[in-house]
Amino acid sequence: MPRNLGLPSAFAALAVVAWAAAVAAQSRSAPGESRMQEAVRAVVGIAAQIPENARSARTLGTERQGSGIVIGSDGLVLTVGYLILEANRVVVTTATGDEVEAKVVAYDYDTGFGLLRANFSERIRAVELASAKSLKHGDTVYVASRIGDVDVTPATVVSRREFAGYWEYLLADAIFTTPQYPAFGGAPLLTPDGRLVGIGSLAVRNAAGENVSMPGNMFIPIDHLPPVLGDLLALGRRSGKERVWLGIVSSEGENGEVAIGGVQPDSPASRAGLRRGDVIVKVEGQAISGQADLYRKLWAAGEKGPAIALTLKRDGATVEQKVQAMGRSAFFKLSAEEKR
Repeated sequence: MPRNLGLPSAFAALAVVAWAAAVAAQSRSAPGESRMQEAVRAVVGIAAQIPENARSARTLGTERQGSGIVIGSDGLVLTVGYLILEANRVVVTTATGDEVEAKVVAYDYDTGFGLLRANFSERIRAVELASAKSLKHGDTVYVASRIGDVDVTPATVVSRREFAGYWEYLLADAIFTTPQYPAFGGAPLLTPDGRLVGIGSLAVRNAAGENVSMPGNMFIPIDHLPPVLGDLLALGRRSGKERVWLGIVSSEGENGEVAIGGVQPDSPASRAGLRRGDVIVKVEGQAISGQADLYRKLWAAGEKGPAIALTLKRDGATVEQKVQAMGRSAFFKLSAEEKR
């Protein structure tokens, strides 16, 4: 008997089927053109304008530039989400220089992927996706962008490991490459035969390992997209209960302590009185060790209820504090007008 998916899941499944059919319809390369050449033509520049009163404007700015890549024949573009968060106008630039206004489709806070849709006047063949699971140390990959004069540059995979970000972000099996690519935001990471394996997120100083000094970049593996793509296309976000979010900037000490380096104004952490310099010792009575452990315990506590008990070290004293945490989507707007 077929399983009853429910309306949200059914819509998400239909969205993926439609997207896959559109990509399959144009999967063959044009005569005389390699898959890498087609992939490079699918790379677009992205320029986003964000209102000055947007909550992300203070940290991410009101004018953001980066890249993306066409993954659907209907003008679907994949990029990194922070480029388009709370945008009231997004313009994408194609390989031929055409500028087209795009609509924000989705932002997945868990992975960091963002989706746009643009009505291109020219036919742009969607890039083919490939699994990043087989990427290993020493493999050659290519990074592409449409920012300035930067185009396609070879890079080397130097590490695959978990990445914990200071903005309450945790990514399994992130891809780290070197040398450092300056136009990394939303830049597609391609195999030598022109298939997409990742999207650029950060410049890092320790690409080869936590305690190894080596400038490079961190990429989000494309494998994280297919499981949530249906939800993103149908709902603008992943379905189900959203992970809780405090609104802190954190740093991890050598002993695994996690200190608060900043608090987002009007966030749950701010409303609860958390301060810069506080050290988070426990979540719901459980000791933490490092940023990744903190995030996992916060998210697990959030599954049970929005009120999360924290034990803090503050000015030499122990402080017990409850935070009424919420999801990011209740704080940040997907776009200035919440358009899908």
